[in-house]
Amino acid sequence: MLNTSQHSDNSVSLIHWHRPENRSALGSFLCAILCLFLPTLQASPLLITQGQEEITEAKIVPLKKVPSTTAQTTSETEQITLQQAKSEALPSAIAIEQINQESSALPSIQEVEAAEYPEQQIPFTLLGTEVQPGSSTILSWSHSQSIDGIASPAPVLVVHGTQPGPKLCITAAIHGDELNGIEIVRRVINSLDTHKLSGTLIGVPIVNLQGFHRASRYLADRRDLNRYFPGRPYGSSASRIAYSFFNQIVVHCDALVDLHTGSLHRTNLPQLRADLSNSKVAELTQSFGATVVLHHPGARGTLRRATTDAGIPAVTLETGGAMQLHEKPVTHGVKGILTLLYKMGMYKKSSLWGDPEPVYYKSTWVRINQGGILFSRVTLGQRVKQGQLLGTVTDPITNARQEIFATRKGRILGMALNQVVQPGFAAYRIGIQTSEEDMPDEEFEDEEGQENHPSQEMAPEEEPDLASSTNDPSLDRDVLEESE
Repeated sequence: MLNTSQHSDNSVSLIHWHRPENRSALGSFLCAILCLFLPTLQASPLLITQGQEEITEAKIVPLKKVPSTTAQTTSETEQITLQQAKSEALPSAIAIEQINQESSALPSIQEVEAAEYPEQQIPFTLLGTEVQPGSSTILSWSHSQSIDGIASPAPVLVVHGTQPGPKLCITAAIHGDELNGIEIVRRVINSLDTHKLSGTLIGVPIVNLQGFHRASRYLADRRDLNRYFPGRPYGSSASRIAYSFFNQIVVHCDALVDLHTGSLHRTNLPQLRADLSNSKVAELTQSFGATVVLHHPGARGTLRRATTDAGIPAVTLETGGAMQLHEKPVTHGVKGILTLLYKMGMYKKSSLWGDPEPVYYKSTWVRINQGGILFSRVTLGQRVKQGQLLGTVTDPITNARQEIFATRKGRILGMALNQVVQPGFAAYRIGIQTSEEDMPDEEFEDEEGQENHPSQEMAPEEEPDLASSTNDPSLDRDVLEESE
């Protein structure tokens, strides 16, 4: 029997339920209902204790006021309020099911802690293909500047990490005869574990497939692709190729490293070419380990300058010479890229090495005044004093010999291999270590010098064929073609 008592504030207390010896059917039904819903009642006003003779409760359930005009008796009022208390305290079966579903949907402690970490990586889309996190793939880039039936798209290697991070692009063989960069891209891409990579690495080992197939620096029409970026959709073949590559791949990058070597039987000390007047570019150069940095803004038309002008920091990494694979320059380039990935927070494996190399804000070329056979007396990377003997040039017929001396104190950053040379040939590049305040504002003599390139002497629609420009006396091809 359930006894109730009403208080002055129109609330009722459920005090005792004495279980009689012979329970009625209604009492049994009520007990069964209470036991059924007990596991889901965290704030139920009833407390049931098995094995005891009574159920006690100390919670007061507020009741609604009954109008004074009601004709119900006190017992009827108590019965109504008791039913209201039961309906408010005991949820229905539908409500219980909803509570269970909501409880199961709540995150666990582990899930709450995981939510505090950075958001998960999302798929990366390039060239119309979606690359899933933690995967690598080979895509194809086609510039549509060849016969469709025999076209050979350039491979684009993509490694997409499991965690969010920067998108770094590495390009090589814009000049088809520069092989070291191809090997650097291969080694870097295949050394990465996608589950340890944060961000995305995009590697294009052979940009200039036309030149690569012909073992040539140039495109099939003898144009230098690295003088036409960012390109134009309706220009020459070189300009269209540059436009396609720039807009389909480069614009998706957060930073870019363009790999090059020396050319025309020259070799370069591993070095970065960068516009140090750009703060983002300067910061990028500090992440390559023991690598020499040479300041140069870059000529218009080079991929490095076009990328930087588009707001994407870019540098050129020069390593070794053309037409051959050199182990030491390749190893240096791989270590430099891996160090960059570590410094950018993209890869956990550290590849820090060597002492920091100096920054050279100026450089100069030493030229040959007499034709003949060149033999060098210095090595790549050697520090030289002004007036120091660099090499000799000997006439193979008359045996007349000319000695070549350093015009400035500095370091040999690039040099010609021993070979037959003509008067005016640029044989040694000396890096001059100066302060940042002495950084030249104008573009100094360089293989990139825009004032020496015929494409800068004409209107854009008059893009030249370099094959027809070889006799142009204003074109210093020795310096122009040395590397980048």
